[in-house]
Parts: sequence; structure tokens; C-alpha cells
Amino acid sequence: MTTVTIKLDTIDKVRNFVNTISHIDGDFDLVSGRYRVDAKSIMGIFSLDLSKPLELELGDKADAGDIKTALKDFIIG
Repeated sequence: MTTVTIKLDTIDKVRNFVNTISHIDGDFDLVSGRYRVDAKSIMGIFSLDLSKPLELELGDKADAGDIKTALKDFIIG
């Protein structure tokens, strides 16, 4: 499983992130501390602490290169 760090610190970034990742086949989780939510769930994302970076876990079947390219505006470090 591949993990990337993302930052979703505004409402517009969350909306754009969900719109982008919803068009990608596969299962993706966002992790913040001990909390894990479906990355395609806007309500789930807003339940996390968005002041801190989040870990995006890409599913095993996902093509990490293509996903990283699609989400380049959100990936940090």
C-alpha cells in the first residue's frame, strides 16, 4: 500500500479533492491520528482535524503514479 501526505486546509480544497478522487477507481482512506475515513466522503473528511496534514492511503490495485499526478495540487512533502 502506498501512502502520500496531503493538506486540505480550506473548504475549496476539500471540495476539489473529493471531486477529483471520486473520478478515480479504487478505495482510498484518509488517516488523521487514530481516525480513518473514506477519502471520497466529504462528510468524513470534515470530521477530521484539517489543520494538520493527512495521510492518504492508496489501495493495492491503484496506479500510484497516475493518482499522484491527478492529486498533485494536494500532495505535500
